[in-house]
Amino acid sequence: MIRRLIPTIGTVAFLLVAPSLTASALAKDLIGTAQDSGTFTILLQAVKSTGLTDVLSGPGPITLFAPTDDAFAKLPPGTLKDLLKPESKEKLRKILTYHIVDGKATSRDFLGKRLEAATMEGGSFLIDATKGVTIDNAKLIKADIIADNGFIQVIDTVMMPK
Repeated sequence: MIRRLIPTIGTVAFLLVAPSLTASALAKDLIGTAQDSGTFTILLQAVKSTGLTDVLSGPGPITLFAPTDDAFAKLPPGTLKDLLKPESKEKLRKILTYHIVDGKATSRDFLGKRLEAATMEGGSFLIDATKGVTIDNAKLIKADIIADNGFIQVIDTVMMPK
């Protein structure tokens, strides 16, 4: 037997307001989105130590080509430890800003193409999506993670500016 529910004014008001509350409550910037994934702890530590938190939580759109913790583990022994020292802050900042593109760069924009992307660091890197997807020497392992101020493109290697 199916019972018909008669909505009350309160129920109708909740149903009209709830979708917008849910969407805004779930919205997260690039920092929050990266934290939730659990695979970017080293990247987030480096972002915090270089003062780039404001950039990645800013209005956007921003695309972060984010190396995973495993990508940082592939660096030569001692490299990460040296980069995280206070005296290496500017070098680390340059490396991190090389992973940031000011604007939207989704897989739809680059699939099947070879493009250069201008980085926040001032240089550029090659995105080759003609056979798989590589960004400089890194492989794209997960695309288009949406944040409220941009996108995260997950890569398997820490890219070094030229």
